[in-house]
Amino acid sequence: MNLLIVESPAKAKTINKYLGDQFEVIATVGHFRDLAKKNGVVISEDQKDVILNWETTSAGEKLLDNIRKKAINYETIYLATDPDREGEAITWHLVDSLEKDVDLKKFKRITFNEITKKAVLLSFEKARSVDQDLVSAYMARRSLDYLAGYNLSPVLWRKMPGSRSAGRVQSVAVRLVVERERIRMAFNSAGYWDIKGKFGPGDFEAKLVTIDGKRIATGGDFNASGELSKTDVVLLNESESKAFVASLSGVEYTVRSVEQKPGQRKPKAPFTTSTIQQEASGRFRWGAQRTMRVAQGLYENGYITYMRTDSVSLSAQALNAARAQATELYGPEYIDASPRVWANKSKNAQEAHEAIRPAGDTFRTPGEVSKELTGDEFLLYELIWKRTVASQMVNAQAATTTIKFGAQAANGKDAEFSSSGTVVIFPGFKAALDDIASDDDNEEDRQLPALSEGQKLNAKELTAEGHATKPPARFTEATLVGKLEELGIGRPSTYASIMSTIVDRGYVWKKGSALVPSFTALAVVRLLEEHFSELVDYKFTANMEEALDEIALGKANRIKQLDAFWRGGEMAQGHFHGVKALTEDLGAIDARGIATMPIKGTDAMLRVGRYGAYVERDEERANIPMSVAPDELTAELAEELLLEPSGDRELGLHPDTELMIVAKSGRYGPYVTENLPEGSPKSAKPRTASLFSYMKPSEVTFEQAISLLSLPRVVGIDPTTAEEITSQNGRYGPYLMRGKDSRSLDNEDRIFEV
Repeated sequence: MNLLIVESPAKAKTINKYLGDQFEVIATVGHFRDLAKKNGVVISEDQKDVILNWETTSAGEKLLDNIRKKAINYETIYLATDPDREGEAITWHLVDSLEKDVDLKKFKRITFNEITKKAVLLSFEKARSVDQDLVSAYMARRSLDYLAGYNLSPVLWRKMPGSRSAGRVQSVAVRLVVERERIRMAFNSAGYWDIKGKFGPGDFEAKLVTIDGKRIATGGDFNASGELSKTDVVLLNESESKAFVASLSGVEYTVRSVEQKPGQRKPKAPFTTSTIQQEASGRFRWGAQRTMRVAQGLYENGYITYMRTDSVSLSAQALNAARAQATELYGPEYIDASPRVWANKSKNAQEAHEAIRPAGDTFRTPGEVSKELTGDEFLLYELIWKRTVASQMVNAQAATTTIKFGAQAANGKDAEFSSSGTVVIFPGFKAALDDIASDDDNEEDRQLPALSEGQKLNAKELTAEGHATKPPARFTEATLVGKLEELGIGRPSTYASIMSTIVDRGYVWKKGSALVPSFTALAVVRLLEEHFSELVDYKFTANMEEALDEIALGKANRIKQLDAFWRGGEMAQGHFHGVKALTEDLGAIDARGIATMPIKGTDAMLRVGRYGAYVERDEERANIPMSVAPDELTAELAEELLLEPSGDRELGLHPDTELMIVAKSGRYGPYVTENLPEGSPKSAKPRTASLFSYMKPSEVTFEQAISLLSLPRVVGIDPTTAEEITSQNGRYGPYLMRGKDSRSLDNEDRIFEV
């Protein structure tokens, strides 16, 4: 008999099916030990050692006691935790915790990239000892995070009241979100117009591209200040564009050129942790945590390979499986003579050594697993299957036709229009993707009518359209993960936790799927940039990741790296001043100055305090609702907030409770509440309701307040689950709730109507 230890009950259950009576399979509780909160990392004065003090959770103690009792009866203890640094770390923790009670010769480390019978059984033939280089890299990462977080966080608590703890990589992620918001705050929108039309024969659409040979200005011709950055373009305003449309009325157009170009599109590489999070976000609007939770279930139940990886490589068996399936389903003409090999972009791609793909020597089609997988799991499996099979198929072949035609307007100016259409000649890899749109697909792709040079055309419809330039979009979880990966910051096993941490700590909140920095985040990032610039420097943080990779590969010494990080000195990727030196002299930090920022267009100032952000001018002060994004704090809004009367506004006695209803403004925005009678117990809480976005404390009526305080409203009972469905208002707008499941409403008034 042998004992096999994995991380989760689901993984244990799947593996147990393959091993029969020769093994007992049990699960740990993930990471059951962590660095002690006090003196968790101690670097010796002689710079020869780094002492890590670990604390075991209560659940971990029970686990270890259970394993100690079982170990006596087993010949071998196989440690089959996940095939990455985190998995190696859990294995090391188990061995380190049990070495006094269990013969070390009993421990064997095995790894597999997929939980199939063949992969699990083959792993026993490659049993090894714990990889100390991987463990050393894990220790270095945990130590770096500890030294940065436990020394930087107290600085923030002292100098920036209301802030939360700081993480080494999380702070860099927050800085990215803040920098994007700063661009949006400084952005000045510019207006421009263009002319579009529908032409015959064929009723195809085209756009005016030049007037007298000069190109019509588009949004890309403006800078962030709203200024035209190019001089060789024609900028149309509303009156000019409408006048030009009038001057084109009734004119005859002539085709000037017809150009046809063959083209092809390549499939994308198989999924990595980063790209699957981005694809699931764009396609299903899932956050990083949800994607990884679903992928974890698919992996543990034997449907896909390990889901924390930065490699796009496929094993020989996967290449054969993908090519065989593409041939079987679509035909031999859909694959090349030799496999398509994808090169890893990540410098030290090593987390799991293979891309995310369907498990096994032969892939099961979505149809074959549709009776076993439902909901999210089926959606993600289908996405992974399609991406993997498509990655081994031939390029899609297309032909693009561009037609240019023009006429002389009544005002004597030459007008030239252009239209492009693309026809897919051979679908290639697109045959596997079915309804999945590629980033390379153009929504304007269409087939144009057969036209020839010199042919006459007529305009069936001409319209002038106004546009305004827009600031760059905010990051979503997926695009932020993509940016971190592009910068070389973080690793597959850390992406999801980075996203959840910056939201949980209140530095970032979600507006739909967009990540919005809090006003506190603006002040904290400013403090870090001015006084701890190295710690939030993108290049330095990326270099640290490379240093950790070098430790994992046995090329760098963990103790020397940590000593340099703590005291200062030469690290694997450059010189660092040291966390200790950075956090010793705090006298130069002007916390009030850092937490005070100007508001463009007014002499009122933005202040960030312990209980949130507020607008201040001399003795005037007004809270900024937490639902207001930094780029929405305009001069107009600041003045409006300052004009709102401070204090409570009494609306009348509630007919049911006979308590006074008052309207007021608070940290979370304006709201109505009931004043409890004097002497009420501290545990008593008055009913409270946020005002709708169009309501003001100075204007909300008694009747509106009664309606708001009646929320949440029961809409009905779900006949399938017998659960109540309620409509209510929240920090991020109106929504429906059934148990823990929620859906947004598009209008606040629908709370009372739906």
